[in-house]
Amino acid sequence: MDATLLSTSHARGATDQPLIEQTIGDFFAQMAARQPGREALVSRHQGLRYTYAELHRSARQLASALLGLGLAPGDRVGIWSHNNAEWVLMQLATAQVGIILVNINPAYRTAEVEYALNKVGCKALVAMPQFKTSNYLGMLRELAPELSDHTPGQLEAVRLPTLRTVVWIDVADEGDDQPGMVRFSDLLAEGHAEDARIDQIAATLQNTDPINIQFTSGTTGFPKGATLTHRNILNNGFFIGECMRLTPEDRLCIPVPLYHCFGMVLGNLACFTHGSCIVYPNDGFDALSVLEAVQAERCTGLHGVPTMFIAELQHPQFQTFDLSTLRTGIMAGSPCPIEVMKRVVRDMHLSEITIAYGMTETSPVSCQSDAGTPLEKRVATVGKVQPHLEVKVIDPDTGATVAPGTSGELCTKGYSVMHGYWGDEAKTREAIDAEGWMHTGDLATMDAEGYVNIVGRIKDMVIRGGENIYPREIEEFLYRHPKIQDVQVVGLPDSRYGEELCAWIIAKPGESLDEDGVRSFCQGQIAHYKVPRYIRFVDAFPMTVTGKIQKFRIREEMVEQLQLTTDRTA
Repeated sequence: MDATLLSTSHARGATDQPLIEQTIGDFFAQMAARQPGREALVSRHQGLRYTYAELHRSARQLASALLGLGLAPGDRVGIWSHNNAEWVLMQLATAQVGIILVNINPAYRTAEVEYALNKVGCKALVAMPQFKTSNYLGMLRELAPELSDHTPGQLEAVRLPTLRTVVWIDVADEGDDQPGMVRFSDLLAEGHAEDARIDQIAATLQNTDPINIQFTSGTTGFPKGATLTHRNILNNGFFIGECMRLTPEDRLCIPVPLYHCFGMVLGNLACFTHGSCIVYPNDGFDALSVLEAVQAERCTGLHGVPTMFIAELQHPQFQTFDLSTLRTGIMAGSPCPIEVMKRVVRDMHLSEITIAYGMTETSPVSCQSDAGTPLEKRVATVGKVQPHLEVKVIDPDTGATVAPGTSGELCTKGYSVMHGYWGDEAKTREAIDAEGWMHTGDLATMDAEGYVNIVGRIKDMVIRGGENIYPREIEEFLYRHPKIQDVQVVGLPDSRYGEELCAWIIAKPGESLDEDGVRSFCQGQIAHYKVPRYIRFVDAFPMTVTGKIQKFRIREEMVEQLQLTTDRTA
């Protein structure tokens, strides 16, 4: 037997490449000095381009301006915005002087943003004015009507007691002022890249200091603030880029949101740690602008969640674009349908695309396929454990490590595990055990070679008449149907069997499909108890801004629609 085969579902990553033991600010300064004239950032919707030297200088200028607001290392500053150059400048500037950047979900409304800002005690907030139907500044005035009566920087609001400064991201030709708020362009102009305080503070920072807070989106309860360090996210970005084989010649198109780890770590930091160029096609996702950006900027890499790649492949103008420069990228964020992955490799030239798996609390990636992973493993697994990390699959009831091929809860250990949940030691101890293992809540299997396959969430598992059913398996099967574009399967309460399966299906454009056709496709191919009892045809799924399907909302809607009685509705 091959000596490398595992006897239990426990794997350790390689350690031949050392971890980066610098802060983000120090590392980026070295990269900018090494290749000052190379392009670092292209924000197409803003018409902005920065070289590494220009981006470094602007980030230092912003760091100086933030210090000028009275902010100090350890203070929290929120960013409430879709993708733009200001976002990445905030990411670099805050890291430079030890200010903790707090990512606020652009989908948040007043109650949620109030909770997030107060939970971590933000002293300042940078926000875009509006996006589509979201009026961010209007929501802030609703929360803090005192803004109109206070000098910018001296806010005292009853509902936001720690917030002192609101900065709005303005457009150059935007003439309107916002009483009580500071223009981002004015703030930046007040900073000085040569401010002596920047280097004085940088010299005192440790790479184990918290530098970022991201709120995890749970289906129940309040979001928790996962607190990440320089060491967490800088190293994760580096090893993600290694899996993609990034070099300074690469140009990565990033349509995924920056407020989420996918954008700011798998995107921004994977690029910055390899001297590559970031390309933002738009502020929010739009399939056409992604295709245009890849062609115009000759991008070599492309990120996305499965729904984004599906939208790009299905776009009426898809065939008119030259995507031949593409080579690599990442599909992640939710389970990656095998059939979609095959099409992306074949039709989008992404021969070296990788699958990444992780969670915010692990910075986020713990497993990833790489460019050399055989295609059959790349489309059917989430790859192997990342360097300097450990993963294991345990029996959720006993905690014992299971045999290869047996499903159980995936746990992660190593440098990527978060500092903790901000201000919540009890929840931190629930998630991270005494030995330092992060319990993910995901059901997985690991084969004898160490390849990991995510089969679902522990809470998503459906138990029908005593049979354990993983919705992911049914989804993968239904993706093979030639008329099905996308599918999501959930469990619904049932008085006879405990639970029954329900499939929401999006048909391919121009195709007609009915319930009988779907059931006939299943007949004789999968066990009878795996054939969905309820089938609905829909135009879209409820999802988060990052493209994660909100299965709990599908479940809730069907329970209400079918008038099912149970307490299992989330």
